[in-house]
Amino acid sequence: MPAATADIGLIGLAVMGENLVLNMESHGYTVAVYNRTAARVDEFVAGRARGKHIIGCHSVKELVAALKRPRKVMMMVKAGPAVDQVIEEVAPLLEPGDVLIDGGNTHYPDTTRRTKALKARGLLYVGTGVSGGEEGALKGPSIMPGGDPAAWPHVKPIFQAIAAKAPDGSPCCDWVGNEGAGHYVKMVHNGIEYGDMQLICESYDLLHRLGGLDADALHDVFARWNKGHLDSYLIEITRDIFGYRDPETGKPLVDLILDAAGQKGTGKWMVASATDLGIPLTLITEAVFARCLSAQKDERVAAAKVLKAPEPRPTGDREALVRDVEMALYASKIISYAQGFALMRAMALESGWTINNGAVALMWRGGCIIRSAFLGKIKEAFDRDAALTNLLVDPYFAGEVERCQPGWRRAVGAGVANGVPLPAMGAALAYFDGYRCGRLPANLLQAQRDYFGAHTYERVDRPRGQFFHTNWTGRGGTTASTTYNV
Repeated sequence: MPAATADIGLIGLAVMGENLVLNMESHGYTVAVYNRTAARVDEFVAGRARGKHIIGCHSVKELVAALKRPRKVMMMVKAGPAVDQVIEEVAPLLEPGDVLIDGGNTHYPDTTRRTKALKARGLLYVGTGVSGGEEGALKGPSIMPGGDPAAWPHVKPIFQAIAAKAPDGSPCCDWVGNEGAGHYVKMVHNGIEYGDMQLICESYDLLHRLGGLDADALHDVFARWNKGHLDSYLIEITRDIFGYRDPETGKPLVDLILDAAGQKGTGKWMVASATDLGIPLTLITEAVFARCLSAQKDERVAAAKVLKAPEPRPTGDREALVRDVEMALYASKIISYAQGFALMRAMALESGWTINNGAVALMWRGGCIIRSAFLGKIKEAFDRDAALTNLLVDPYFAGEVERCQPGWRRAVGAGVANGVPLPAMGAALAYFDGYRCGRLPANLLQAQRDYFGAHTYERVDRPRGQFFHTNWTGRGGTTASTTYNV
């Protein structure tokens, strides 16, 4: 049995777990590791971990015995029942004040449940989002911890040491909030990631189909964009993707990849949360459904033989199109973040969590998949007004959207006229037009609801909160349905 010399233990040596261990060790921490498949432990200790302050363990009991007190055990296992199984295996071996950490993509209600259950057993629980992929885990991810606040002083030094650093040197890690707040913020991060990726794909489609840009030309465009307002990790890797050639054929590899996207569920969770909270998360919802539609490859191929639409007509002014698409992408990106931060604000109000949106923006400035220079402007917006209801009404972002609006409308209009699907970009523009509209046609909708279901309505010439019902046909009674909102 090893001596209690390890600063932290980690269970689960898949790609993210293995790289987090190496990251921790490189910052001066001794790490004990365990994997259900013992051979994986031996392979790691004899390979990438050779000669490092990493202790290989062949049982959970051995792992716990190797840890200094208060013990800190981080789980990097598949979200769902597997996390509960590991908890039930580890928790009986721990003592009050010890810390259990879930670093997977867990659904936030599960983290809230586990935090409460383990607190009753005297244990401190942390549910933390970790973003940045394989490279981020090794060199510095964005880390979004939440759970039992009493655990934060114990994990803060390690987490902030291994996290990515913002340009000003600040660690891309800070306490997010109680219970499931950390995993909730990570879920929102992933949903915004869905939106960003879909917007980039739609921009590519417009430029390719209407501008005739091939992979080499697209590489140049994205390289240029990455030096301006769109400077970000996703634009950077998109640039690299367009420049990559298939070793076998010499063709751009992107042109050989099947157009059927996958997803792991966090986007769907975000859409469900938005529905529960009544927040119009239109862009990210369309991004989720765009992946679903892409997965129906065989159906789409069959439908393409039956359903006819305008053939895309290439534009004569390629550079003008590139400028318009850049504006459309940037403005739509603002909408995506505006909706995501509005959702976090609503969840904080609903749950009683204190989520600092400005701090979240700072945490996303480095290490994570959606990292970009743009996030610094979001941090500044919440510094100006911590209670900001929507990024669109911040003076900076209002001005940016106004500047982009003509090109944004031309790009979306060109897509619609030429049959190029723009679900996320179009949804972004529709949301903007709805949000800036002081009067929507919902007055008619309320009349319809009252007509067929006596659901009542409010009047513009009466105070808010007074509800009325009309006997529209003369055949109904005066009884109205109970007023409620879903």
